[in-house]
Parts: sequence; C-alpha cells; structure tokens
Amino acid sequence: MSSSFFSPTGLLRTLLVSGLAAVSSFSVPAASAADAYPSREVTFVVPYPPGGNSDNLARVFADRLRVKLGVPVVIENRPGGTTSLGTSMVGRAKPDGYTLLLATSTAFTVLPYIRDVPYDPVKGFEFVGSLAGYLPIMTVRNDLPVSNLKEFVELARKEPGTLTYGSAGIASGGHLAGEILENAQKLDLLHVPFKGSADTMTALMGNHIDFFIDGVGLELVKSGKAKALVTYASVRHPELPDVPTPQEAGFDLALPFEGFWGLAVPAGTPDDVMNKLAKATEEILAEPQTQERFHRISVSASWKDGDAYAKDLEKSRAYYSELLKTIKMSDN
Repeated sequence: MSSSFFSPTGLLRTLLVSGLAAVSSFSVPAASAADAYPSREVTFVVPYPPGGNSDNLARVFADRLRVKLGVPVVIENRPGGTTSLGTSMVGRAKPDGYTLLLATSTAFTVLPYIRDVPYDPVKGFEFVGSLAGYLPIMTVRNDLPVSNLKEFVELARKEPGTLTYGSAGIASGGHLAGEILENAQKLDLLHVPFKGSADTMTALMGNHIDFFIDGVGLELVKSGKAKALVTYASVRHPELPDVPTPQEAGFDLALPFEGFWGLAVPAGTPDDVMNKLAKATEEILAEPQTQERFHRISVSASWKDGDAYAKDLEKSRAYYSELLKTIKMSDN
C-alpha cells in the first residue's frame, strides 16, 4: 500500500473520495427511483379464458403497451368465478405497477350485488382509466327462421321456453343482455352459461344454442356463418353498418353498461407509476390503428382518466342495483 495513504493529505483525499462515492451510491438510486418504472416484465391479468372479446382486447392493448413502456407485457388468463378469480389475484398483488388488471363492469358493478366476492370492489383497487366500450351483437343461427328482432320476439312468444342463449357466464354482459330482453318483452328464454365467449361461438355452430349477445358474433356474421339481428348498443357497429340498434329496430330496451373495460392496479400503487400508465394508455387509445383493431374485435376505444372511470362505475353500480332486482338476480 502506498505510503501516501498514511499522510494527512492522502488520508483526507481518500476520505473525501470515499465519502463522495458513498453519497453517490445512495443518492443516485433515490433520485432515479421514480423514473425506474418499469424495469422488468409487466403481467396483465385477464379474468377470462383466451379467445373471447376481453382476451382479444387485452392482447391488442398489451401489444402497444409493450412498445410504450419498453418492457415485455405478458397476458395471464385467469378465468373463474365470472371474473372474480383473476380480479382477486390482482387485488392481492404487490402495488408496484407490475401486475395490471383488465377491469370489467361485471367484476366491479354486477357481481358484488349477486354474491360475496373475494376482493373489495370499491377500496381494493386504483383505476388507471377506461379502455373500451362494448359492441355486442345479437347473433342467431342461420337456420333460425327469423331475420330481425321483431320476428325473433314473435317466435319466442310462440314457442316459450324453447329458445336458448349462451353467455360467458352468470352475470356476464351477454347474460344480462339476455335477461334484459327477456324481462322487457315478457319472454321465456333458456340461459346456458359457458366459461367464456369463445365457447358460445362453438355452441352456436354446433346448434347447441340458438343465439348469443356478444361481440364475438362479428366473426361469425362477417363470414356468413350466422346472422346478426341487432347491435346491442346505442350505436351501430362500425363493421356492420346495416345492422340496427334495438331502438332503431323498434325496441326501447335498457342496455348494459357500455364503458365495460378499464385498466386497474392494486390500491396503494404509487402516483408516478399510475401517471406513466395513464399517459401510455391515453396515447395508445388515441392511435387510429388501435381504434381500427378494436373495431374489428367489436369494442370501441374509450379513454377516461381514473377518476372519471371510477365515477362511471359508481353510476353503473346504482344502475345495476335496480336492474338486478327487476330481473330477480339480486335481493340487495
């Protein structure tokens, strides 16, 4: 070891250098901590199985989010309990921005009125913002002898208890849409719940059900494998401009909450992380190519910030609280 280390000057110089290095080692990470996110893979939990509207939307969004964040964004399908399994998984995750949830109206505004859920729908999550609205299509078998909603209602009244419809599960959007139609028109329809939207397509093609009300009908209708009676929304489907809405078809029906999907994270996620996710999401939804890809899977890009989306969910909860009583799905 050099003798200069033991000299007063050398010792002072060594202490100064060591001190600066120590300060640097602590101060740099602290100063850059807010800018470090994301530094590794992000998991995007979809509470539905692959192949349906929710999964398709998530994959389009994740593909663009990966580019915006500069890290892999991996889809993890966690179906079960009509969204409650995947939703509760994210609710228990570490609030660091590395576990995201495809939030659905079903999970936050419908299920809590029907049964106990293993998560807190009000205080357990933070909302980054809305992602998309729903454009479900009332899709029937080609050999069903109806060509519009009026003829369908007449057939259902003529043959009560015989027409069957599938959905992605109890309390899913497709199920509620069917219940609304049945209640409003005093029909007797048979509901057949499946694990996801993709299963309803298989069932329709196999003549196991007569119809469903779901965005996945677009694929079947455009290929000529099934018929569309109405787009079950307040606006026509951009990909099916000749298919009317229920109101245009002469039916004043209540419609399921159209701000169906959002992006959520566990409560307690840092503000800087929330802001980065919100900025990326807003930019992605503004992209024409994203909007076009969404239309092709029967959803409509719709950005609202986290506060506005949370308020929409509150309004939706109030709406479903009354609707579920009306259709006898809830006593609360």
